[in-house]
Amino acid sequence: MSAAELKLGAVAYHPRIVTIWERFRTYFADAGVPTDYILFSNYERLVDAVLAGTVEIGWNTNTAYVALDHRAGGRTRILGMRDVDRDWATVLVMRKGRSPAAVADLGGNVLALGSRDSGHAAILPLHYLARDGLDVASCRLLRFDTDLGKHGDTGDSELHVVRAVAEGEADAGALSAAYFSAFRSESVPAVADLEVVWRSPDYYHCNFTVLDSLDRERSERWSQALLAMDYDDPGLRPAMDLEGVRRWYPGDRDGYASLQTAMREQALLS
Repeated sequence: MSAAELKLGAVAYHPRIVTIWERFRTYFADAGVPTDYILFSNYERLVDAVLAGTVEIGWNTNTAYVALDHRAGGRTRILGMRDVDRDWATVLVMRKGRSPAAVADLGGNVLALGSRDSGHAAILPLHYLARDGLDVASCRLLRFDTDLGKHGDTGDSELHVVRAVAEGEADAGALSAAYFSAFRSESVPAVADLEVVWRSPDYYHCNFTVLDSLDRERSERWSQALLAMDYDDPGLRPAMDLEGVRRWYPGDRDGYASLQTAMREQALLS
């Protein structure tokens, strides 16, 4: 790696990550902002690497972003996010015909959650359900910590959630609306008899984060190149499809406020 290259960190939660970033690396080089990538096994190590300067840009989940921003004393900047990251939501699913009249009526039931470091499948569901009247303390929480460190990126823990609800092991289960839709489109058997009984407000998901100390001109040039990525370019479309993005947008902090509050409430920031 040359000294002029920006180093980007991402988490290797799936083999396709290499395919994506090999193509994106070529794109950024052609755009005049040479970039290389370093893959990490989990987001905690990625956050450490951004803080240590091992990488300048972190491709973070919302949980990782909030943790990084907290540890950096709020001195971070967001360079961009995917179109799909701007309207993420959590849904609560139950077996058909068991929908409660109100969220509060779920008190005392078994609630299935995804990995405890997942913003969308564990942290925010508890925050929003409590806000909407559920006595969370009265519920038995059935947690599936099957992809810790990946912050729910793999979807594995959420697959366990829907199976637990379908099989009667849990009364209700929380997972991202995106994964529930994906399970439906893939005809996952466990979701056939499930229905959405509650949906959270929208919030933000992943973003590219840098420390505020990074040279602003370099980071802005990289951000401009990111935002200029064209889905209609046949050479880029396959990698963008693998990343689940059609258009990149500038980032802002507003959509992370609820997760920041939830992580503080649940003593997840240190």
